[in-house]
This record gives sequence, structure tokens and C-alpha cells, in this order.
Amino acid sequence: MPPTRPSQCLLPRAEPVRVLAVDDQPIVIEVLRRMLASEPAFEFHACGRGGSALEVARSVRPSVILQDLVMEDADGFDLLRAYRMDPALSEVPVVVLSGREDPRDKSRAFAVGVSDYLVKIPDPIELVARVGAHGRSFLARRERDAAFRELASLKSQLEVKNAELERISLADGLTGLANRRRFDEVLDMELRRAYRDRTDLSLVLADVDHFKRFNDRYGHVAGDQCLRRVADALRGAVRRAGDLAARYGGEEFAVVLPSTPLDGARKLAEVIRRGVAELGVAHEASDVARHVTLSLGVASMPPGVGLSARELIERADRGLYAAKRGGRDRHAVGSAADTVVDHQPGARPA
Repeated sequence: MPPTRPSQCLLPRAEPVRVLAVDDQPIVIEVLRRMLASEPAFEFHACGRGGSALEVARSVRPSVILQDLVMEDADGFDLLRAYRMDPALSEVPVVVLSGREDPRDKSRAFAVGVSDYLVKIPDPIELVARVGAHGRSFLARRERDAAFRELASLKSQLEVKNAELERISLADGLTGLANRRRFDEVLDMELRRAYRDRTDLSLVLADVDHFKRFNDRYGHVAGDQCLRRVADALRGAVRRAGDLAARYGGEEFAVVLPSTPLDGARKLAEVIRRGVAELGVAHEASDVARHVTLSLGVASMPPGVGLSARELIERADRGLYAAKRGGRDRHAVGSAADTVVDHQPGARPA
């Protein structure tokens, strides 16, 4: 039965196994070249000077290094240590080809990180098998590490995209403010926090006066632009990091104000009302003013009082209704009952 050819032991790879032979004896280099020439998976390189081996290895970037330990211009053990200290070569397998089979040499060689030790000149089949095994292992590790790095990069990109998607999913597409979903989440969270910590929590609801008339007069494109400008006014007025300005729905907006008593919420409502009025957005179809105005409802949960989100919203909504009933372009405070305290524009809250 004919012997198995060395090439039959290797799996084909897109990238060749680059072999760098380091030996100051030309005859040894030539013998190694011929031994490995029949294997198409190998790409053979040689260095005849130990003193140049490190530089050549950096240039070739081999998959396997075959090296003698005794050379005229370099100490083989020092060269092995240099490979292991070089970031580009530290993981490259080194197969020692030595003329001596001294156990002490083998021990020293393995101590500095060689992968294999052969006494030259080895059998061709054994040499091809060992070089192939070390080379394939090195390439596989490198591909695995590259895949892990790529995976880590993709994971990082995915986390960024997911965070952006989460941000988008919680933002109103037209105004960029928090959307209704985010408003509901934050209000529920802040209600529980306020009750637990015994702090104030206030809510402001705002509605653009006669917005349907605005759309009928100027068109929906202008209506969208109007809502964006109102949102900008809210964004400019609500400055604290813990506060939340949201688009509640349609032409309605809401502001959640943690750790804010009723008086502070009323003052902010006036700031918002004046800010929108000062935009000067024309609204000739309004019977309130010649510019866009807001009506606002304010409600507050004092420390230690447990209210549901629905109850607090209903209180603010009662205030909003009262503001509209009282002439619009103003804010009013919604109470637990149906009675409200109405506040004219510019009036100082009692």
C-alpha cells in the first residue's frame, strides 16, 4: 500500500500557512524548502541570518517559524524570547530545528515558549504534519480572535442602535418631546417615588387654543410647524434634569414636575404660557388673540397623599377645562373636587 502523501493530511485554506525558516546553513534552508515545496498550502520564506530574523519575521508575518538554536550571529534562545516579547509575533508558533537532542536544551526551549522541538533533519512527512498542525492552529486562533473582535464590535454597535431605537420609541416623532408612552411610564414612576419619599409631585397639562381653527385656516403643514414651535417653548421652559415635557396627544402637552409643590408648578405654567405667546405665531382664526395661545391646567400631589396617575391627570384636566371656560390663554388649578382656582394672565397666584 503506497504511503499517504503529506498533503492529504491538510485541509485546504484560503490563506496559506506562511513558513519562515531561520538557519544560517544554506543547505538546511534548501532541504526544508524542498521538503515543504510539494505542499500547496505552504508559502515558504527563509532567513539565513539570526541577527535579521526578527526584522524578517515582522515583514513576513509567518504562521509558523522553523528555527535553529545555534547560529553564528545570534543566540537562538535570545531570539525565541524576542519573538515572545514582540506584539506582532508573540502568538506565532515556533518549531525548533536543532542538531542536538539534549533534554536540557528542550527544557529551556519550552520554557521560553516554543511550540515544538525537532532534531534536524526530520522526516518529511513528520515535518509537514507538524508544521501544518501548528500553522492551521495559529490561523484558526487568529480567525477566532478576529471573529470575537468583530462580534464585540457588532455587539457594541447593536447596543448603540438599540439605545437609539429605545430613545426613538419614547420620543414623539413630530416634536421630539417624550411621547405618551414615556409620559405614562415617568408619571407612574414619579408618583410611586413621591409617595415613598413623601415629596411633592406636580403635573401641568397644556392645550393649544383653537387649534382646529388654526389647521382649517393655515393647513396641517403649518399646524405641525406650530406644534413644533410650542414644543420648543416647553423645552426651553422645562430646564431641570428630572422634569419631563411630553406631547400628551394631538395639540395637548404635559409636564411632570417631581419635587415641585403647587406654587412652583403654577409659576412654571405661567412661564410656559408667556413663552408660547411671545413666539408670536399668527392665529387670526382665534377669538382669544391674534397669535397662538395656550390654556393650562395644574395639579399637585402633596407629600404623603397617595394618588393614582388617573386621579392626578383628572385634577390637571379639570384645571385645563376651567382655564378654557374662563377665557383661555391662562392657567387654572384643578382640585380634588370639581371646583378650581382660576388665574388670569399675568395675575400673581394667591
